[in-house]
Amino acid sequence: MEIILKEDIIGLGFKNDIVNVKSGYGRNYLIPQGKGVIASPMAKKILAENLKQQAHKLAALKEEAEKKAEAIKDVALCIAAKVSTTGQLYGSVGVNQVAEELKKLGHDIDRKIITMKDAKTIGDFAALVHFHKEVTVEIPVKVVAENAAELKAAADEEAAIKAAADAKIAAAAAAEEEVAETEAPAEEAEETAAE
Repeated sequence: MEIILKEDIIGLGFKNDIVNVKSGYGRNYLIPQGKGVIASPMAKKILAENLKQQAHKLAALKEEAEKKAEAIKDVALCIAAKVSTTGQLYGSVGVNQVAEELKKLGHDIDRKIITMKDAKTIGDFAALVHFHKEVTVEIPVKVVAENAAELKAAADEEAAIKAAADAKIAAAAAAEEEVAETEAPAEEAEETAAE
C-alpha cells in the first residue's frame, strides 16, 4: 500500500515522501492518526503541485536544519551510568538521556529525531540526529561508570580475597609435600628393618 506521509516518521520516511507500507499499518495507524494519506493518482498530483509551490519554503527549512546541524557537529557527550562489577549497566542509555545531555549543553533537540541503539555496557556509541531528510549529524556518546570508585574498591577487594585464597592453597600444598617427604624416609626405615 502506498502512503504519502504528512509528517516525519523516523525509520519510515519524511514529510511528503511516498512510502510502501503494509496495508494494516497504513489503514490502522498512519491514516487514522493523520500521519499519512493513501497515495492515489490525484493525491500524487496534488503533492507534486504543493511541492512546486513550497520549494522556497522547503529550501529555507533545509537551511535552518543545516544551521542546527552546524551548531552540534562538534559536540561529544559523556554520560555517567550505574554499572555492575561485570561492566553491565543497570538499565540502558538511550535517546532520552542523549536529549537530556544535549539540553544541558544548550541544544534543545526533540528526542523523536534522535536514533541510537540502546547502550547496555560502558563504552563508545553513536547517536544520529535527523534534522532534515538530507541533514543528519552523528554525535559520539561515551558511556562511563558513575560508580567507578565503588567498582574499583570492589575489584580490589575481590583481588585481595583471591590472593588470600591462593596463598592458603599454596600453604596447604607445601604442608602436604612436607608431610609426604617426612613419611617417605620413615617408610624406608621400616622396610630396611623388616629385611
